[in-house]
Amino acid sequence: MISNVSGAALPHLRPASTPASNAASSLQPVVPDATEAATSSFRIDVSQVKPLSGAKVISAADNSHLRDLLATNWLRTHDASATQPVAADNAPENTYAQVKVDGKVVATLYNGGSSVMTNQAAAKVGKLEDPPGLSGPDLAQWRADRYAELLGGTVEKASTAITQSQWTPRESRPTTYSREQLDAAFQAMVAEGQTAGAQQQSAYLASRAQAGTSADFKA
Repeated sequence: MISNVSGAALPHLRPASTPASNAASSLQPVVPDATEAATSSFRIDVSQVKPLSGAKVISAADNSHLRDLLATNWLRTHDASATQPVAADNAPENTYAQVKVDGKVVATLYNGGSSVMTNQAAAKVGKLEDPPGLSGPDLAQWRADRYAELLGGTVEKASTAITQSQWTPRESRPTTYSREQLDAAFQAMVAEGQTAGAQQQSAYLASRAQAGTSADFKA
């Protein structure tokens, strides 16, 4: 797959500034109209307010779809935080090689096999099908050779290039979870929320008690 990199011009923003002299001369006192006056004088008759009948408070535990959604998000968040942060595939430290034409970089290959190139280079390369079974540095090398051949350039291997045996594919995270995993995650999420709430309440009560002690001491 070929990723194209192109520059995009930022929109020119004109500040909505007005000269001080013109702004001062254009200021006029605001007089509320009849509609605003009527709105400000509107009052709700509390005697006409009726309580809701038959209303029922529903928790997330009573809604299976919402419960599973919350549990799934909780699992994904904890899975992401449990793994060590790694550099992106297209990070500079993962560069495998560069293809240059007339001394200019027209394509960059990465150790994972991904690549980026200029729009002009992509137009010349066209649709290039990768050989089946290739991945990682082997795919990066194959692409670099094809790009250089089609563009009339040269391949310069980066100092950060690794061999196929040194490459470790990224682990794919599960997109679905079992019923047992979702139920356990929801219970853990509830327990986590209760613990956090209890800690916040304890901290609040401690601060109130400390403030009260300080006031009594000064008195």
